[in-house]
Amino acid sequence: GMDVKAEPQQAPSQGIAELYHPRKCSATGRLIASKDHAAVQINVGHVDPGTGVYTSEYTTFALCGYIRFKGRGDDALNRLAAEAGLMKAMESFPHPSSAADADED
Repeated sequence: GMDVKAEPQQAPSQGIAELYHPRKCSATGRLIASKDHAAVQINVGHVDPGTGVYTSEYTTFALCGYIRFKGRGDDALNRLAAEAGLMKAMESFPHPSSAADADED
């Protein structure tokens, strides 16, 4: 039969339109494969520091399945949010066990 070759889709005057843009894991910097079905993308809302009200802006983080399988997703998201200025660093909060000791009086 006839060989039919699929032509790449042309976007007007911009060359070839890329259909798939792989994301990068915010925590590891690795590319997230299209087959990584454990990967998540999380939008963290920005709040007004005075009122605590959502500003309708957000910062997007992507976490690859690897970091989640290793049980490091929570820690990674806390670190990324703190680095982005969205929350205080976890180290600045009192340890839960020391807070429990204070309640015993």
